[in-house]
Amino acid sequence: MSNQTAVSEIILIGFPGLPDTFHGLVSTIMFFAYMISLTANSTVIGLVSFNEHLHKPMYLIIANLAASDLLFDTVTLPKSIARYWFGASTIPLKMCIFQIFLVHYFGSLDSYLLMLMAADRYVAICYPLRYTSIITNKVATISCGICWMIFATSTNAAVAVLASEIPLCGANKLNSLFCGYTAYSLLACTDISSSKRAVFICALVVLLLPLGLILLSYIKIIVTILLTRSESLHKAFYTCVTHLLVIALYYTPRLFVYIVSNIPSVMIKSDMSTLLLFLYSYVPHMANPIIYFLRNKEIKQTLRRILNRRKFRVKHPLF
Repeated sequence: MSNQTAVSEIILIGFPGLPDTFHGLVSTIMFFAYMISLTANSTVIGLVSFNEHLHKPMYLIIANLAASDLLFDTVTLPKSIARYWFGASTIPLKMCIFQIFLVHYFGSLDSYLLMLMAADRYVAICYPLRYTSIITNKVATISCGICWMIFATSTNAAVAVLASEIPLCGANKLNSLFCGYTAYSLLACTDISSSKRAVFICALVVLLLPLGLILLSYIKIIVTILLTRSESLHKAFYTCVTHLLVIALYYTPRLFVYIVSNIPSVMIKSDMSTLLLFLYSYVPHMANPIIYFLRNKEIKQTLRRILNRRKFRVKHPLF
C-alpha cells in the first residue's frame, strides 16, 4: 500500500482493439441505439402516463421498466458516444464510482420489475376473479416504488462502497464502455477476492431470486392453462408471451456472461467481452418497447388513435 499511486480519473478504452477508422461507425451505431431507446421508451412512458384507459397495473409496471431502461442508457451511452466522437475518454474517479452504482442499480431494478410483471400475470391467469381486488393501481405503484427505493438501492449501494475501497496503483485504463464493477475490479493492485465474492453473491441474488420466482409463476400459469379450457385464459396467456420474450432478452445473456466469467478455464477476449456488454445492455432496451407495440393490442390501438387524431387536426386546422 506504500507504493499506491493516487488515481483521480479513469480512462474508458471502449473496444480495446478497435482501429481508429471504425470509431465514427461505432459512435454512430451507439447514437442511433440511444435515439431508438429514447424515442421508444419515452413513447411508452407518455402513452401510459397521459391515457387514462392505460392506467392499469400491467401498464404501470411496463412504464416503470421503460423509465429504468431509458435512465440506464442516459447514464452510459452519451459518455460512450463522446469517447468515440470527440475523444472524451476520461471520467473523474468519483463519477466512475457513482456510475458503477447507477449501472448496477438500473440493471437490478429491471430484474425486480420483471418479477413484478410475472406476478401480475400469475394473479391475472391463476386467480382471474380476484385479480382486480388483489392487483390494483395502488398496489402496483407501491410495489414499483419499493423496487426503486429499497430493493435496487440496498444491494447496489454495497457494490458501490466495495468498488470505492478497491486500491488503485496507477493503472486507470478501463476496458469497457462504462464503469462497472467487473471491469473496474481488474484495476486493483492487491487481492480483492473477498470483495469480488461479495459482489458476485449480490449479483446472483439480484438475478437468480427474481428469475426463480418468475419461472415458478410461469410454470403455475402454464399448468393452469393446460388444465383449463377457458378461451379467456388462453387470450390472457398471449400477453405472457410478450413478457417471456422480454425476460429471455434480459436474463439469458447476463447469466451466460456471469457463468462464463467465473469459470477459470474460460477466457473471454476484451473485445468480445465489450461487445457482449453492449449487446445485453442496450439491445433489450431498444427491443422491449417494440415488442410491446407489436404484441399488445391496447397499446397499438392507443397509439393509432393518437396518430389519427393528429392527422385529422392537420387536415382540418379549424377544428
